[in-house]
Amino acid sequence: MRNAAKRSDDIEPDQPVADSLALRRLQVLVFALTWLSYASYYLTRKNLSVVKSRLHETMQISTMALGAIETLYLASYALGQFASGALGDRIGARKLLALGMIGSAAATFAFGASSTVLPFALAFVVNGVMQSTGWSGNVKAMQPFFSSQHRGRIMGLWTTNYQAGGLCATAVATFLLTHYGWRAAFFGPALWVVAVGLLVALFLVQRPEDRGLPPIEPAPVKVQSHQPDAAPTLLTLLRLPALWTLGLAYFGLKLIRYSLLFWLPFYLKQFLHYSEAQAGYLSLPFEIGGIVGSIVIGWLSDRYFRHSRLKITVPTILLLGVSLISYQRLGGSGLWVNAALLSCVGFLLFGPDSLLSGTMSQDIGGRAATGRVAGIINGMGSVGAVFSSLIVAKVSETYGWSALFYGFCAVTVLTAALLLVSALLIERPRASPVR
Repeated sequence: MRNAAKRSDDIEPDQPVADSLALRRLQVLVFALTWLSYASYYLTRKNLSVVKSRLHETMQISTMALGAIETLYLASYALGQFASGALGDRIGARKLLALGMIGSAAATFAFGASSTVLPFALAFVVNGVMQSTGWSGNVKAMQPFFSSQHRGRIMGLWTTNYQAGGLCATAVATFLLTHYGWRAAFFGPALWVVAVGLLVALFLVQRPEDRGLPPIEPAPVKVQSHQPDAAPTLLTLLRLPALWTLGLAYFGLKLIRYSLLFWLPFYLKQFLHYSEAQAGYLSLPFEIGGIVGSIVIGWLSDRYFRHSRLKITVPTILLLGVSLISYQRLGGSGLWVNAALLSCVGFLLFGPDSLLSGTMSQDIGGRAATGRVAGIINGMGSVGAVFSSLIVAKVSETYGWSALFYGFCAVTVLTAALLLVSALLIERPRASPVR
C-alpha cells in the first residue's frame, strides 16, 4: 500500500496517464471514432457540389437557385455552431454527435427524395444546422483524453479528417452519380452517416473517469472568468474580448481557405489556362500540403510553444501572406512550380487553422467549455466561409485575380494583428483553472 501510494504521488498533475494500457486503448478508440465521425460529416456535405450540374440539367434548377441553396446551407451551418457548442457542453459529445449525424443523414435523404426547389432548400438548411454539431462535438469529445503537453500534435494529426473526408466525399458522390444517378449520391452517404452515428452512440466514451481511470488533467484551463467553479454560459463567453479576436482571426483564415477550396480549379483553368484535368490534379497539392502542415505545426506548437501557441501561429500566418503573393506572381511559371507553391500555401494555411479551431479551443475552454469555445471560434470562421464565394466573384470580376490575391495577403496581416491582440488578452493575466 505504501509503495502504491508513493507511485501515485510521483505522477505529475499534468502528466498523461498514458502508462496505463487501458487508457491507451481508450485514447485510440476515441481518436478513431471522432476522426471517422468528422470525416463522415463531409459525405453529407460535399455531395451537392458534385451533382450541381446534373440538377441544373435534369431538374431545370437555375444556377442562382443552386447558389442560394449553398449560401443558405453555409449560413445555417455558421449560426448553428454557436448553439451546438453550448448544447454539447450541456448534454455531452456522444449525444450531440449521434443527434447531428442521424439528423444530417435524414436531411440528406430528404434532399435526395425531393423534386422541387423549395424542399431542396429546406432540407439543406436543416442539414446545415445538423452539420454544425460535427466540429464542436468532436473537439469536445477529444479534449478529456489528451493533455495539453501533446494536444498540438494529436489535434494536428486528427484534423487531417476534413481533408480525407473531403476527398472521399467527392469520390463517393462522383461514383454514385455516374453509375446510379444523382439521388443515389444522397441516399448512399446518408446510410453511411447513420451507421457511423450509431457507432458513436454505442461506443464513444466521453471521459476517462467513465471507465474507472483518473482524469488526464484534473484542472483544465479556460479563459479568465469570474466564476472559476462553474461552467461559463455562452453569453459569458461571448463577453470575453479574447474570443472575439480569435473568432475574427479565424474568420479571415476560413475566408481564404474556402475561397481556395471552391475557386482554385476555376482559377487554374480560366486564368492560368491549364486543362480541366490539370486543374483538378493541381488542386491536390494544396490539400496534401495542408495535411503535412497540420501535423508539423501541431508538433512544433507542443515542442516549443505549448504555453503560448500564438507565438507560432502569428509568424506562420504572415508567411502565408508571402506565399499567396508568391503564388500569384510565379504560379504560371510551370506545372511543378505551381504545385510546389500550392503545397506551401496549404502547409501555411491549414497548420494555424488546426491550432485555432481545435487545439486552442481545447486549451482555452477546458473540459467545462470546450464545446462552447469551439462553437464560437468555428462559428465566426464559418461566417467568413459564407461570404467567400461572393467576395471572390466580385473582386476577381471587378479588379482581377491579382487584386484578389493581394487582398488575401492583406487579410493575413489583419489576422496576425488580431492574434497579437488575442495573445495580450489571454495571457495577461494568466487563465484561471476550472475544476
